[in-house]
This record gives sequence, C-alpha cells and structure tokens, in this order.
Amino acid sequence: TWLRTRQLIEEIDLALRRAFLAVRDVATEHERSERLLLNILPAELAKELSVTGSARPARHESTTILFTDFSGFTQTASAMPADRMVAELNDIFAAFDDICDELGVEKIKTIGDAYMAAAGLPRPCADLAQRCVRAGLRMLDYLEQRNRKAAFKWSPRVGVHSGPVVAGVVGKRKYAFDVWGDTVNVASRMESAGEVG
Repeated sequence: TWLRTRQLIEEIDLALRRAFLAVRDVATEHERSERLLLNILPAELAKELSVTGSARPARHESTTILFTDFSGFTQTASAMPADRMVAELNDIFAAFDDICDELGVEKIKTIGDAYMAAAGLPRPCADLAQRCVRAGLRMLDYLEQRNRKAAFKWSPRVGVHSGPVVAGVVGKRKYAFDVWGDTVNVASRMESAGEVG
C-alpha cells in the first residue's frame, strides 16, 4: 500500500503540474489576444468588445479627420522592390503613429499610402482641430527631415476637416474600427486636392 500511495501522490503531482501549465498557457494566450485587440481598436472599444462580445457604433457630433498620402505613389510602388516599399511605409507610418499618440489623435487605418486619423473620438476633446493640424504639421516636418537623409524622397499631402461622423467596429473575422460620413469625404478631398507639402 505504501508503494501505491506514493504512485498516487506522483500522479496527483503530475496532474497538478499539467493543470498549472494549462492555466498559465490560457492566461498567456488571453494576454496576447488583449494586446492584439488593442492594436486594432481604441482601448475603450477593445474593452467593450472583450466584455460584451460587441462594440456599439456611435455618432460623434464633433470630430476632426486627418488624411495624408503621397503624390506619385502609384508610379513609385510599381518601380520600387516590394520589401523596400513595405519598409519605407512601415518606417513612415510608425513615426506617424508616434506623433498621433503624443498628440492624443486616434489612428483609424492605413489604406495603401494613405494614413487616416481622428481627434474627438472615441473620447470627445475641446481642441480636436488643433490636435489634427499639429499632427499634420509634425508629419510634414518629419518627412522633410527624413527626405534630407533618405535616398528616396516622399512628397506628402495632408487634408483636415471637422464635423460629425459615425464610428464603429465592422467585421467578423478581422475587426476594423472605421468612421463614415461627409466629414471623412471632405477631409479626403482636401488631401487629394491639396498641394504637396
């Protein structure tokens, strides 16, 4: 019986270790999922999605939308090697992300060479237009400095417009936070009709 008791203790110990490792793996995976969700959605919406399984769309009466893109990008993209193109855009957009974070502007998305951000959502703020204008000016300054050193020179345009938007999370497998409305359309047109720099 002593031998059998010892075997049972060893089996219980092994089962407890396996259970501990399984719980630790689940906690690690949950933490990883939370970090990924925060990279896709604003913190408030990521939390709401985690808790309730959905994020409610909202109308924001006072927002400012910022768009940037690069003049001549289509020709550049066709001539530049793929790895170089992705590295260039990643470097630039990472700097834009930092600028937005510092100024309290929410990155919405990138579409090709376009970068879209907004102030006044998901949390309202009093100086939303100033934040986006400052972000746009800092982005232009960053690119001007980068162009002095870099082999390839980028020609940026920036557009900003303020007004109401509808914001929400769409998608089933790949969540995307997006904004819609005439304010977005006008900001995009301001950017595409603007002069380089």
